Amino acid sequence: MRYVYGITAAILIGGAAATLSNPVGAQTAQNEPGMIRAAPPPGAPQSFATLAERLQPAVVNISTRQSITVRQQQLPPGFEDFFRRFGGEVPNRGQGGDGTVTQRGGSLGSGFIISADGYIVTNNHVVAPARPDAVVEQITVTLSDRTEYEAEVVGRDAASDIAVLKVNPRGPLPFVRFGDSTRTRVGDWVVAIGNPFGLGGTVTAGIVSAVHRNINAGLYDRYIQTDASINSGNSGGPMFDINGNVIGINTALISPTGGNVGIGFAIPAEQVAPVVEQLRRGQRVQRGYIGVALQNLDEGLAAALNLDRNRGELIRSVTPGGPADRAGIREGDVVISVAGQPVTPDSTLAYLVSRQAIGARIPMELIRNGQRQTVNVAIASRPTDEELARLNGTDDNNDANDGGDAGGKPAETQSAGQRATQSALGLALQALTPAIRQQLRITDTRVNGLVVGTVDPNSDAGQKGLQPGDVILSIDNAAVATPEAAAAVIEAARRARRNTVLLRVKRGNGPPAYVGVELSRQAAPATPRQP
Repeated sequence: MRYVYGITAAILIGGAAATLSNPVGAQTAQNEPGMIRAAPPPGAPQSFATLAERLQPAVVNISTRQSITVRQQQLPPGFEDFFRRFGGEVPNRGQGGDGTVTQRGGSLGSGFIISADGYIVTNNHVVAPARPDAVVEQITVTLSDRTEYEAEVVGRDAASDIAVLKVNPRGPLPFVRFGDSTRTRVGDWVVAIGNPFGLGGTVTAGIVSAVHRNINAGLYDRYIQTDASINSGNSGGPMFDINGNVIGINTALISPTGGNVGIGFAIPAEQVAPVVEQLRRGQRVQRGYIGVALQNLDEGLAAALNLDRNRGELIRSVTPGGPADRAGIREGDVVISVAGQPVTPDSTLAYLVSRQAIGARIPMELIRNGQRQTVNVAIASRPTDEELARLNGTDDNNDANDGGDAGGKPAETQSAGQRATQSALGLALQALTPAIRQQLRITDTRVNGLVVGTVDPNSDAGQKGLQPGDVILSIDNAAVATPEAAAAVIEAARRARRNTVLLRVKRGNGPPAYVGVELSRQAAPATPRQP
């Protein structure tokens, strides 16, 4: 305590000395010229004016004109005669007399010129139809001097949200080049120029808040995060480093209000530049592909697999005949590295695979049943979305099944295996019989397992959303066709001193998914919830 008192006294004395050095009655303003250092800290610009003056001419505003044809509500039979009989005007049936009307709208965004002959980069969502039944009739590009050009789409890539446009200028245009975003560090100065809320030529500055940020917006998330103001209309505009190099495309923001709160995101140039080059050449963008569906390791799954939460991704399903299938990768495997690079939330499996050369054979380290092993996978080119839907043989419909009459049996008629699984999981389970299969409209004969009849809402399974009618395909990667088989797997987990098991669950026509469920410590079955 003596040392504490001594330190406290020293601090108080120091504070008093500091206070006395600037008396309260001093006639000097706090911001008096010369009292504050005017020079910026090392590496920081004194002003962004010169940078903005040089870069603004290469940044453009982009607007679209879109149309949507909708059908107006038709009058019931006989109502037109009713209006005419009483001298009223018959409501308009639409422009073509067929009950349809064309509505027009548009979109606003930003972009930047990358060549003197008029190639422009922007976000795909800036120039894409606002809804599936909309048609983009015209794209207009406005330069900083208010010169307007009509643009055409050279190519677009929805997966990366990048589009390349082309205008036919009357002379050479100012343009900018991509920089090296891999050298970007947290804390670096950045400048954003764009068209927020239709206010063209707006310049904002800030710092890099984070790199390699995953916001679960797509398969290949790896954003640069910044606190430079980014708002609606900034999409597609460039993010510059302090030397004027384009290090990203401003694309997204997170905000509870819809306006800037200092959390904006840009696609890094290292991802943008290769896509732009392929689109300019009229090619389809190629990415590495191995044919798997993935699932993040949440806390429950990590506990069930006895793995670290932030390392690896779970293989939810494998495309038959695909590269992963040929390499021996199975459902339930956890891939922890790709070509020596660890799989993490910031470097996802999809991102790492997409960066591999087509045709290359790369090692993948995975964990299967608690054992590490390495497989070599031949990287293929990612098929189109239509081809993927056909290969996977699913409509990706995650609609829940209503469960039909697959409710659990009363406790007094349950088998020992059913009582054990209900006590451990809070789920009443029964075999998938032909009658239940018909009730649940399960036409795929490859689907086998246990049907969930009732769910204890207080159980971990109930809290994690399991529902009556769900089909449990496996527990801890062991196929379970009877409640007794499920009870044996659960008992093995208990003997191994594990309190979480891994369920593979199929709901309706959707693809199977994994759920980590904690085992109940109750000695008696819980009261179930009827479907």
